[in-house]
Amino acid sequence: MKQRTLIFVAGVLGLVALGAFVTRASWMGGGASAQAPQRARVVAVELAKAERKPVPVDVDSIGTVTPISTVALKSRLESTIVSVHFEDGSRVNEGDLLFTLDARQLDAQIEQAEAMVVKDKAQLEGAQRDLRRYSDLVSKGATTQVNVDNAKTQADILTGAIKADQAALDNLKVQKSYTIIRAPFSGRISAANVKVGNFVRPADTAPLAVINQMAPVYVTFAIPQRVLVDLRDAMASGGSRVIATIPGHARSEDGKVAMVENSVDSTTGMVTVRGIMNNESETLWPGILVNTKLVIRTEDAVTVPTAAVQRSQSGNYVFLVRDGKAHVQPVNVSRTFQGNSVVASGLAGGEDVVVDGQLLLSEGTPVAPRAPKAGA
Repeated sequence: MKQRTLIFVAGVLGLVALGAFVTRASWMGGGASAQAPQRARVVAVELAKAERKPVPVDVDSIGTVTPISTVALKSRLESTIVSVHFEDGSRVNEGDLLFTLDARQLDAQIEQAEAMVVKDKAQLEGAQRDLRRYSDLVSKGATTQVNVDNAKTQADILTGAIKADQAALDNLKVQKSYTIIRAPFSGRISAANVKVGNFVRPADTAPLAVINQMAPVYVTFAIPQRVLVDLRDAMASGGSRVIATIPGHARSEDGKVAMVENSVDSTTGMVTVRGIMNNESETLWPGILVNTKLVIRTEDAVTVPTAAVQRSQSGNYVFLVRDGKAHVQPVNVSRTFQGNSVVASGLAGGEDVVVDGQLLLSEGTPVAPRAPKAGA
């Protein structure tokens, strides 16, 4: 029994000694690990190049398309519409026949005036024969000078009557020309407000139809007064350009500045600018609103993605990557252009800048480049 007890006690003491050894070894191993230097964390970031390239200096605005020429067709006679020669909303060319009015009454008046001219010419010929005959007789003493003078007076009266008849005839022909209404210029015509059989008058307020010139067209918009000086310099050198884009569509038209209003609106500080666009494909429709971009000039500048620019109380900065580490670089951003920031100072071009992952960076943080995110 005693031997058994001794063996049990010896086993328990052995287990206690073994546990103490394991605990001490674990404590000593943990202390050694805590004293070992920790390895710096490497942050994965997305990089982009700072590029030096030509960048346009532009101003965005909202503009309105207006036709250069527009005409409301109206009748200059009291007459009836005989025929309409176009389809509503169709394109018409200069000189195309649009409306024909009833001209029968004018035709009758023209024939009457022509008959008066013929009659007066016949009477003039008789008066001239009498003048020649009396002139021969007076030289022979067979008639008096009074008869000669009367014949000459009658011939002069008939000459004047013929001129009056001819003027009346010409006036009637002009009136008849009003019965044919043609397009004064090329463009697109509206729906006809009158159809065949309608009676029209010059006093009618509604036009027969309206024609708008479609190519070229004007685009009118407003710009801040601060860019007026630069715009005038660009216009003098011929470097200004206007781009008009239909909202929601990629189609656009290019043009140039045609006119700058001669005064600035003192209430808004804006000045009205008018650009002229070729619009040969009729992309721009009169009356619609368009996004306009006024390109004043193009300058060489350093650009970085706008996502690379960070802001702090001391100003804007970017993270540069050199020798695998991030470095803070203060920059001066002058403006933005199509998702890029134009850097006026701080970068020379060609540097690697961080565009994603800046939240984990500070001066000297080790970094490793990674591929752009899907869809970025």
